[in-house]
Amino acid sequence: MYPIMRMVKELIKYRNAAPLPLTGTHVSSHRCWPSDIDLWMELNNGRTLTLFDLGRIPLASRIGLVPVLRQNKWSLTMAGASVRYRRRIRTFEKIEMRSRTAFWDERFVYIEQSMWKQNGECANHALYRAAVTDRNGIVSPARVMEALGSAESPPPAPEWILAWIEAETTRPWPPMQE
Repeated sequence: MYPIMRMVKELIKYRNAAPLPLTGTHVSSHRCWPSDIDLWMELNNGRTLTLFDLGRIPLASRIGLVPVLRQNKWSLTMAGASVRYRRRIRTFEKIEMRSRTAFWDERFVYIEQSMWKQNGECANHALYRAAVTDRNGIVSPARVMEALGSAESPPPAPEWILAWIEAETTRPWPPMQE
């Protein structure tokens, strides 16, 4: 089940937070609840992806994207993800989530997110490829920037993000059926 109440809490908690620049980092604290765990009593890998919403949506709000989406009747969708899981997050453990826009190109926005344990270890790290869409398909990031009132150019893309983008171009779509 989607964590609606947790999302509402995050949106209320950060509704008056200082605005962030387009590439600013939104930092939030979360706890691994029993509804988040798998049979091994740790944060479920699929639930991790869902919990990252709790960082992305407030980030979008703090950079001013949410009102622009509403005004233009646009949506924000995820078009791909790459995740690394490195440390277990156990039931009731508190984590810090960091969310930021890392880069954008002519079609997509790349969002970097990570969860950090109390001892300073990074538990997991995700790169999302996001798209703003309207009823006709993808809205270019340039058009979104214009609606945000920003003439900002994308930051230089880290090499690892460019490598992931390149690798994705070789991936067959639709996937092969055997």
